[in-house]
Amino acid sequence: MADQDQQSTSPSAARADIGVTGLAVMGRNLARNFARHGHTTALHNRTQSRVDELVEQFGHEGDFVASTDLESFVASLKRPRRVMIMVKAGKATDAVIDELVPLLQEGDIVIDGGNAHFDDTRRREQALRAKGLHFVGTGVSGGEEGALNGPSIMPGGSKESYEALGPILESIAVDVDGTPCCTYVGPDGAGHFVKMVHNGIEYADMQLIAEAYDLLRQGLGKTPAELSEVFSQWNEGDLESFLIEITATVLAKTHPSADGTETPLVDLVVDAAEQKGTGRWTVQTALELGVPTTGIAEAVFARSLSGSVDQRRAVQAAGTLTGPSGSLEGAEAEGFVDAVRDALYASKVVAYAQGFDMIQAGSDQYGWDVDKGAMATIWRGGCIIRAQFLNRIKDAYDKDASLASLLLDDYFASAVANAQDSWRRVVATAVRIGVPVPGFSSALAYYDGLRRERLGAALVQGQRDLFGAHTYGRVDKPGTYHTLWSGDGSEERQDTEGQGSHNPH
Repeated sequence: MADQDQQSTSPSAARADIGVTGLAVMGRNLARNFARHGHTTALHNRTQSRVDELVEQFGHEGDFVASTDLESFVASLKRPRRVMIMVKAGKATDAVIDELVPLLQEGDIVIDGGNAHFDDTRRREQALRAKGLHFVGTGVSGGEEGALNGPSIMPGGSKESYEALGPILESIAVDVDGTPCCTYVGPDGAGHFVKMVHNGIEYADMQLIAEAYDLLRQGLGKTPAELSEVFSQWNEGDLESFLIEITATVLAKTHPSADGTETPLVDLVVDAAEQKGTGRWTVQTALELGVPTTGIAEAVFARSLSGSVDQRRAVQAAGTLTGPSGSLEGAEAEGFVDAVRDALYASKVVAYAQGFDMIQAGSDQYGWDVDKGAMATIWRGGCIIRAQFLNRIKDAYDKDASLASLLLDDYFASAVANAQDSWRRVVATAVRIGVPVPGFSSALAYYDGLRRERLGAALVQGQRDLFGAHTYGRVDKPGTYHTLWSGDGSEERQDTEGQGSHNPH
């Protein structure tokens, strides 16, 4: 770090409350948001034209301090300096940090507002802490509109850094019922971990909505315009959410096709869903933590399948994989829209329950002490998964912070129980008419697995012990045991301390 005397600036020069480096869409909009809320905002970008354009177009929105290089950018910031990095995650972030650190002083704060992997954030936080600097990995959700008008913000790092940074972040976050959608999440990588899980839930939520659309279109033959009305109606009830709202908007949109006729846009879009990696990170991390986030996993795999365009086209051209392509008529069709709505709600509850289970597992693993109710609170607005029932989730964790599963809360247990018959009908119908519903079916399988007193895993343990001597526990007495399968078939107790142990491997 630079010598304090060399880096000192006059009070008039060091006047910016916060600085943003990286002025692509998200960085630019966050900088404007800071300035709109009365914070003098320093600007820096490798391409100088982006700084100049922002000041020229939006300089009237607040007090900006333009810079031509990183040195003048840092010099324009009040102590402790607060620098938000908004560049591409990975090597680009490390490069900016490497350039910044020599210009900073003890107590200064570096904020990464990108979609960084939480392990990278933990590494960077440890490295900067050794230099006397604070590193804050901050999840920012809401897209470019949220960045400008009020996102949901999930900052991790030291509590000391949040004391200096928190009020600024809270001022630009969206406000719901008088509470800003921003709070301290926990140490080192906690903020980016929670944002990762948020994105994983987002994947699951979007997949479930797509399955509902596909079922109603295939099963009932409804047009996109008709389905837009269905989703608009759903958005007025328990399913009210940003994703349901924009689904209605997308389905209502038409565009001229190649022959000039007005066609639903959804019919013109290539059916290959892309992904940037946060959903995949969630699943990989869930596997490492041993948390069954089946809904998120199925959503990631569904995107992967949709993206296997060449393989799908080859299979369709070959015509060898046959199956039903039926529709529902008469009594079968009666009430099916409402049944799909109920199945969607129940499956969404499972997806969120699994996401919050993962937050708890990560918190336990890394000692973060994340408040799950607080996470539900800051997801109520600004973020992509904002939904009415997040208020219910907040209430559930307010009543019992140690709730073993969201599905055990009285409200959600009752809601899912009431939806159960419809849920089962929808999954069975989808199988019969040949519409893939991996999200709905995996959510139902998880629910059934969770509620069962005994699972088929007992047989798996027996198999593992036979071929690999992996041992097993018993329900009738403590201890760990192994059967001499290739010997006389007798059973041996493996632990010597007289206490049962469970071998998860």
